[in-house]
Parts: sequence; C-alpha cells; structure tokens
Amino acid sequence: MSLLRIENGSFAYKSGPQILKDINIDVEPGEILAVLGPNGAGKTTLLRCMMDMLHWQRGRSLLDGEDIRSIPASRLWRRMAYVPQARSAAVSYTAFQTVLLGRSSRIGAFSAPSAEDMKIAEQVMERLGISHLADKPCYAISGGELQMVLIARAMAAEPEILVLDEPESNLDFKNQLIVLDAMTALAAEGVACIFNTHYPAHALQRAGKALMLSKDGKSIFGDTTAVVTEENIRHAFGVKALIGEVETPQSIMKNVVAVGITGESGPDTEADGDRTILASVTVIMRSNERANLINNAFREYNHLLIGRMGLPHRRSDKYIISVMLEGPVSDIDALSHRLSLIPDISVKTTYE
Repeated sequence: MSLLRIENGSFAYKSGPQILKDINIDVEPGEILAVLGPNGAGKTTLLRCMMDMLHWQRGRSLLDGEDIRSIPASRLWRRMAYVPQARSAAVSYTAFQTVLLGRSSRIGAFSAPSAEDMKIAEQVMERLGISHLADKPCYAISGGELQMVLIARAMAAEPEILVLDEPESNLDFKNQLIVLDAMTALAAEGVACIFNTHYPAHALQRAGKALMLSKDGKSIFGDTTAVVTEENIRHAFGVKALIGEVETPQSIMKNVVAVGITGESGPDTEADGDRTILASVTVIMRSNERANLINNAFREYNHLLIGRMGLPHRRSDKYIISVMLEGPVSDIDALSHRLSLIPDISVKTTYE
C-alpha cells in the first residue's frame, strides 16, 4: 500500500474546461516526486486537490489507503506539510515566529511552544542557512528569503509528506541548491517529498518519479528518466530540448537545455531506448550507511548485471564498487539515475 495515492483524479473550475483528467500517481516513504508542466497546466491545482484544499470532481486521494476527505484536519496536518508559492507578507510575525508556527500541529490548543519546539525551529533555520533572519519581520524580507522561511516552517512540522509549490521560485543558485539538498536529505530520512517545478533538470537530478502535465489535460507518470524525455518535453512545453550530461568530479548529472520553439530547430529525432549496450557503473561509498540503498538498486536491476567487484580502501574507510552491465539503454539509464539520487556517494556510468 502506497503512503500517498491519487486514483483517477479529475478537476475543472466552475464553468471552465477540465484541467486535470484521470490523474493516477503513488508515492512511497523516502521518494521524491517532481510535477512538471507549462503555466496553466494545473500543477498548483493538482497539489491543492491532492491535499483536499480543492475537491476532486472525480477520483480521490488516499493516505495509507484512507480517503483524505475523511481524515480530520488535526490528524492530516500532523502528517503532511505544505509550502505555497511565496507572496509578499504584510504580517508582523518575525521569521522565527513564522517557522515556529510549523509546530502548531503538534502543540495542544491551549499549550505554549516547548523548549523542544523552539530548538527544532532553530535547527531548521540553521539547516537552511536563514538563522540571520530570525528577528526580522516577514514584511521586511525579500521574496526569496520569505520562500526559505515558509520552507523552514513546513520542515519544522516534521511531516511524513512534504508538499512544495515551486520551491525554487525567487531563489538564487545557492538557495536553490540548499532547498534541493534539504529535500534529498529529508527523503533519505524517509520523508516523501512532492514538488512542482519549472526546471526539468531538477527533476532529473533529484526525483525518482515524475508527473508531467500538458495543457490538453494529458499526463504522464512514472520513473523520472521515462517521463522527462526530449519527446515529452516537446509535447508538454512546445519546445525542442536537449537532455545531456555534465560530468563533475563526483558524478555525472543530467541537464536539460531548451534550444528552440517547436518547429524552429529542424526535424525531430527519437532516442533508441531499446538498443542493447554494454556499460559500467562505478560507485564510491563514503560510509556503509547507504549500502542497503545501493544493493537494493542493483538487486532490482539484477537482469543487467554481468559482473561485480568490490574494493575497500582501508586508509580512507571508503568502498569502491564496479559493476558491468548489459541491457537496454533505458534500463541502464534508469539504474544510473536511481543510484545518482542516493546521497553521500559518487556515481559514474560509462557507456560503450
């Protein structure tokens, strides 16, 4: 049974066209789901329906198999936390007081925040690098700073599911990375994270699953490497895009570059994802904490393995795993992507 599941979710605003049609997704603990699509495709509406802020016209959202509409709000918001898009704030609460509000679902109606609540709020602000904003009123900080405060408020609730509506909006490169790293770390701790994004590269680099929405109401859900493709981006966004790889000292990361509006860049080409190839994957573990996640990934794709070797490096307490693979490009891509989402390891895949 999935932690969160949407079954046949459909929605239209009054007297308007149907925005969402037969949405079916599932999210497990520790998974990151990216929701992508052009403006007007219904990304924010999807999140609001999913949490019952708007009501599905057909279909339902299930939390551990229970219809969310039947769950009392006090119990629901102890398990879920929501970060809306940041708007200008006229409230006089300080940033710290706003973050502390995230603890309200865990504080009795007539109780004051405890020392532990205060400590958690402080720790979350430190984790996101915004401790210096603690005493500033929210109306006196920038939109990007407010976005970080709202994310901290949601994290302070210690939810099982964290839902973020375009969390990278208004943020510079550094703060985008801080937020993405925080989501990755929370997922490693078992928190399910769902986020809307305008950045397909962020989905490829951080999310194990993706849902892509189009303005015509169509949607695609599945493993991120199967959903975020050049062909699907072209259909959903109306642009030609190239998906490539950027090699860093630690890993190889996917990147997406838009190269033209549909029809302006010549004929389309289709990747041959079913072509069988040879490949090798090298993983360097900095500790044994991620060994189970790595082994689970290799077990799931055991049909690709033709050889494996492990080498400990005793002087540094690191461990090197080298694996030879043979199989369809799409399967090798999927395994490589899954490994790349595991924090605190270095991964490189070499294709023939």
